[in-house]
Amino acid sequence: MAIVSRTEDLEILLAVIDSGSFSAAARNLDIQVARVSRAVSRLEQELDCTLLNRTTRKLELTEEGRQFSEQARAGLDRLAEAEENIRALRGIPAGRLRVDAATPFMLHQLVPLVPGFRERYPQIKLELVASESIIDLIERRTDLAIRIGALQDSNLHARFLGRSPLHIVASPDYLEKHGTPQGPEALGRHQIIGFVDAPHLNRWPLSPPMTVIPSLSSSSGETIRQLCLDGQGLALLSDFMICDDLASGRLIKVLDERITTPNNRELVHAVYYRNTTLSSRITAFLDYIGPRLRLG
Repeated sequence: MAIVSRTEDLEILLAVIDSGSFSAAARNLDIQVARVSRAVSRLEQELDCTLLNRTTRKLELTEEGRQFSEQARAGLDRLAEAEENIRALRGIPAGRLRVDAATPFMLHQLVPLVPGFRERYPQIKLELVASESIIDLIERRTDLAIRIGALQDSNLHARFLGRSPLHIVASPDYLEKHGTPQGPEALGRHQIIGFVDAPHLNRWPLSPPMTVIPSLSSSSGETIRQLCLDGQGLALLSDFMICDDLASGRLIKVLDERITTPNNRELVHAVYYRNTTLSSRITAFLDYIGPRLRLG
């Protein structure tokens, strides 16, 4: 029996289901909404049934849509696994590899390693995505994510990459103008740069622990680093993003002996879903970056 459903159309249908809307699927796939709509309509026409009930507020799978999408997903997974196995037999990791990480980790740790990785594995097509929050790997069609801190999702495989110590830092100019705090109790008299909408990141692992009240906030760790370099206050940042600043003297550590270590915020993992076979391209990426990361 001939297969009439095209692989690309199936992938688009699954993206619609995973993301919950045509527009979100188009955004995640970086294609036009009209192309998404045509793919789903083409599948429904070829199968002579309705796969999705569309309303102005949401999409719902029909029973036929549920059964078909489950089997299509399994079939695409098997096809991808077969392709990976063939590449593995040839000893040549190849294919798309989409990696997600917070902007500071992407800029200071992964980007410097890209030239060497691409030279060693020219057939792997890297897609680097910087996200400031934890994403759904399936919804964003992401193979691998770098997570900082304690892991929450038990559906994820994880490879431990190491620990990156935390430091309270400020610029020399700031410390010259405002003085160096001699104890945690002095932090209340200083300008603190903290995180917006992430109260747990404003609880500093001091001895004893202290929740700081920022006078200047950002959702981005890289933005906080830049503000700190500009002399706007004290910040608690990971070594992986400020190691060069510390070595050059652009930032100076304070109260380092009062930070509790080890702590969960130091943890760095690479994560991927349990229901996916660890492909040769993911293995190649992790094996390459693992010994080359500068975590502190």
